[in-house]
Amino acid sequence: MRYLLLIYTQETNELPPPEVQQVEHAKYAQFTADVKRRGLFRAGEALAPTTTATTVRVVDGDTVATDGPFAETKEALGGFYLIEARDLDEAIEVAARIPAAAYGSVEVRPIWELPPEYAMAEAEAAAAGA
Repeated sequence: MRYLLLIYTQETNELPPPEVQQVEHAKYAQFTADVKRRGLFRAGEALAPTTTATTVRVVDGDTVATDGPFAETKEALGGFYLIEARDLDEAIEVAARIPAAAYGSVEVRPIWELPPEYAMAEAEAAAAGA
């Protein structure tokens, strides 16, 4: 089963000192190499700060784009890993090893596997040029 591991940490306007960044990058590199070696890794990315976000809504049929995140929060989504795990227990074990779990939080969210009808409707829409 696929799980999305959403990494939340407190955002600051300052970068940590280079030696702290180097240690953190090494921890993430080691973690990523391990989940790849175990065959669990499907995707993963770090995200730019929430100050770069644009929130989109459709209000009365009009698209409204607003600079910034949807909500003010102390912890912000900073990145993710998409993994293929045997079950929720394995996904939790992997999430607990993400370095940010020690000072932020990691949300483990199962991927909703869409029914075959969705794939057929998507293929029909693509063929119709929608």
